[in-house]
Amino acid sequence: MKRIKLVVAYDGTNYCGWQIQPKDATIEGILNEKLSSLLDEQITVIGASRTDSGVHALGNVAVFDTDTKIAGERIARALNQRLPDDVVIQSSEEVPGDFHPRYQDTRKTYEYTIYNAAFDNPVTARHHHFVYVPLDFQRMSEASQYFLGEHDFLSFSTTGSPTKTTVRTIYECEVRQEGQYITMRVTGNGFLYNMVRMMAGTLISIGRGRREPEWIRELFGNPKRGKAGPNAPAKGLTLIKIRYMDQEKDGD
Repeated sequence: MKRIKLVVAYDGTNYCGWQIQPKDATIEGILNEKLSSLLDEQITVIGASRTDSGVHALGNVAVFDTDTKIAGERIARALNQRLPDDVVIQSSEEVPGDFHPRYQDTRKTYEYTIYNAAFDNPVTARHHHFVYVPLDFQRMSEASQYFLGEHDFLSFSTTGSPTKTTVRTIYECEVRQEGQYITMRVTGNGFLYNMVRMMAGTLISIGRGRREPEWIRELFGNPKRGKAGPNAPAKGLTLIKIRYMDQEKDGD
């Protein structure tokens, strides 16, 4: 028995999230089905991030155990031949049997993309949130810096999976503007349910002039669930990558 790690990219538009559902198509369900067929054994993957319905990924991580004699690095190519066009394995490799994609010291990076113009762009509409009201990029950029560091993000979460603590550490949060696109890029040691989408919704409210950038500091000072900005639509969110810090240390 060996454990295989996959780095998975997908367009989440046609899926009801990562986690398997009884009747709806999910990324986990597709991977289980196609891996079981490929390896001729019952396969169940374990995902690092259970992305919501409509959320995309460039670098989600999953593992599974198998008796196959196929080399770990060859599984990606073989599996991609069976997967639909909107799910692609970026890499595959054998990892130690005790490697777990969720219970590790990680750094997750997400991007939330906004298209700010008078009219929407149909070419990228599946991957951005369209906002027709002009947004003040400088205000949004200033506000994003209040997210940095360790804070109680209770105000930036909705009821979802149970968690021991709502305290998270944000190592990077920047807002970039390229033409009509405004992108928030954030890296942290973990995220609460809907946290990144509410961070984006908060920056949009500030960009529209509804709130001042200092509002974020006030929310941290008096945290109450769901009191931050609106939960921005899922289609603007992409999981960019997951870094495993223990693996990087071992590689030094």
